[in-house]
Amino acid sequence: MGVISKDKKKITLYYNSENSIGKQTYAYVESADEDILAIDISKTKVTGTQWAEIAHSMNEPVGSLVNQDHPDFKEKYGDKKVDLDEHDWLRVLEKSPSTLAYPVVIKGDRFIPIQNPSDFVKFMDDDSASINKPYK
Repeated sequence: MGVISKDKKKITLYYNSENSIGKQTYAYVESADEDILAIDISKTKVTGTQWAEIAHSMNEPVGSLVNQDHPDFKEKYGDKKVDLDEHDWLRVLEKSPSTLAYPVVIKGDRFIPIQNPSDFVKFMDDDSASINKPYK
């Protein structure tokens, strides 16, 4: 059992309000006709356990959540791509949440990376389509 609440009737958004993708995604999510829990990682600490659950639920390595091109990351690790272990990637996200590569939407058991704010619209369209499919 994970530590992140998974509710089919609620959208949970992990995002950074200090970047444009985060702000735009939040606006899309806020306009949805759903209950919302928005977690702004620039104001709310997210634990390593939560980051690990997010990454594993998307079948991604934790390192994929980190934007290695972000100035905060480059300041500490330089311009070359680095290969860290899971624990170290979790520490990067805990200590420098601004390096989050993209917002993440959670609805029920679905964890969706939002590379572009319009991805949320596609997710909602897909979600609505699956709900409205007739049973056979």
